[in-house]
Amino acid sequence: MKRFIVLLVAASLALGVGVTGAGAAAPQNLLIATATMGGTYYPVGVAIGTLISIKLGSKNNITATAINSAGSGENIQMMKNNECQLSILQGLFGAMAYYGKGQYEGQAFKDFRSISMLWENVEHFALLKKYAKTGNINDLKGLNEKFSIGKRGSGTEGSGLVILGGLGIEIEKDYKPEYLAYDPSASAMMDNRIVGANLPAGPPVSSVTMLYAQLGEKKVAVLDFSDADIAAVRKAFPVWTRYVVKKGTYPGQMKDINTIAQPNFLACRPDLPEETVYLITKTIFENLPFLHNIHSATKAMSLDRAVGGLPAPLHPGALKYYKEKGLSIPSELIAQ
Repeated sequence: MKRFIVLLVAASLALGVGVTGAGAAAPQNLLIATATMGGTYYPVGVAIGTLISIKLGSKNNITATAINSAGSGENIQMMKNNECQLSILQGLFGAMAYYGKGQYEGQAFKDFRSISMLWENVEHFALLKKYAKTGNINDLKGLNEKFSIGKRGSGTEGSGLVILGGLGIEIEKDYKPEYLAYDPSASAMMDNRIVGANLPAGPPVSSVTMLYAQLGEKKVAVLDFSDADIAAVRKAFPVWTRYVVKKGTYPGQMKDINTIAQPNFLACRPDLPEETVYLITKTIFENLPFLHNIHSATKAMSLDRAVGGLPAPLHPGALKYYKEKGLSIPSELIAQ
């Protein structure tokens, strides 16, 4: 975390713009809901908030602060309650909420808008090696041991349950659920208090790095998905695709991890002013190297991928920027 803060300060100074200063507009102090520390949502949220504050604070009186949360499920509720104005969401949760499916069956929530696709949320189902009989996700079937599915109400828990449910791996029947955040999950695995954990995020995931660094590849595995596994999971929700975590991504990782991934995106409340969201979108895409230097997951971000796979219509401010840049916008992403 100290290294992360140093990187933020150094990158901020490199931009050469002060965070504070007088502006003609009324101050807008925005909150960005992320997830627990140890994953990717929080550091990327902090980087986006820092970038907004640096570039828009003095001139436009717009600042943003990232806050940690339980993840996508809580973030949707926080936007609904106006407890935050922006949030990072899993594509799965965004789609379920907007269209009233899955855990939002009959309770569709449409009062949020998309700003941009960010990066892919890569599934890391970590398991102590002595329980990884084949190294495949189906090693969790009949495990009958304590496994952390993610904090209650989090996107981690929600997506994990959808994935495992699609493979016929049932909570309580096949594993004993624990509801821990990322770093506590890794610590519990290292202490042998649990045997595995669901740790989805953009690689490298700090908690997975911790596991490989402390236990090594001989004692911990991140489980693979076969093509048949992917097909089964996509029947539940068609948001996941093949993702290969290349060897060397984690300390001592000697072979590729053949897993799956879904998109993450930046969302906001629809009542944010059009000019505010326009400036935020413009600032993000005109300063991508700043984000790239903070977390490698953001290297997946580019203007040509900005609207791919978004589950909810674009905010008019984001739409304005993308039209200026000549992007082709699917009709379903234009709010009526």
